[in-house]
Amino acid sequence: MAAAPLAFTGSRLDRADHIRADPDGLAGLMNWRAKLLALDGLMPGLDDANGLVWGTLADAPEDAELVFLGLDDGKACFAAVPPLGDASPRMANPQLWGLMQALRPDDLALYGGARSLVDWHARHRFCAACGGPTAIAKGGWQRNCGSCGAQHFPRTDPVTIMLVEYEGRLMLGRGLGWPEGRFSALAGFVEPGESIEEAVAREVFEESGVRVRDVTYVASQPWPFPSQLMLGCHSHADDDALTIDATEMAEIEWYTRADVAAALAGEGPFIAPPPHAIAHSLMQWWIDK
Repeated sequence: MAAAPLAFTGSRLDRADHIRADPDGLAGLMNWRAKLLALDGLMPGLDDANGLVWGTLADAPEDAELVFLGLDDGKACFAAVPPLGDASPRMANPQLWGLMQALRPDDLALYGGARSLVDWHARHRFCAACGGPTAIAKGGWQRNCGSCGAQHFPRTDPVTIMLVEYEGRLMLGRGLGWPEGRFSALAGFVEPGESIEEAVAREVFEESGVRVRDVTYVASQPWPFPSQLMLGCHSHADDDALTIDATEMAEIEWYTRADVAAALAGEGPFIAPPPHAIAHSLMQWWIDK
């Protein structure tokens, strides 16, 4: 879709799945050569060159659970699970926004994956089946309950984010609580028992009252706040009459190709999503196609 990879994609790590299931092999990698990602809670540490900061396993807090992230040029990489997770959206943390913009693309991808994983562990220390304590397994890619034997795995929530087109115009919306003038593509979680195409049609109709057809997939992006997979799609509307769901959306408008191009260039008539959001890339894809 774009010449540059989407933000949070393109991690340089070898996930080394075969090592996760080999306790002896994993233990053999936990030596002086292993690297520990420096995190302050869930916030990344940056060096003078705006790269991620790495330490050794000796820097891990006492009794911290360690998650195996993968191999970087043969060196095992780990991250420590923080005491608390964070399910709040990225928009609630301006400091994190700035750090994300400063990180190199491959470091941003690595950080995003690590953040999603350790955040899940921090918020799933107890079994959803019986309430008993769980323990880390398979290098951090599983948790096991010692009471009932249930196995739990890191989750990723699928979210559709979609462009809706009608006669050369694009539907964009501003969610409740968003800054004035900030518009983006409509989005919503895929619900149990529905396809991506069905989720697109349902979410668009619920939020705008518009029926869509000819849904096509464009691209995807992992979004670690807390752990989502954004499924970028394009669709066509049957008409442009809007019935806005005021419980979710502050505004929905139709914009021309010239409007969208101007917004992406920072010249109005609305504030476009930031470059690291897939909505920005989807809009640019629509302009270029």
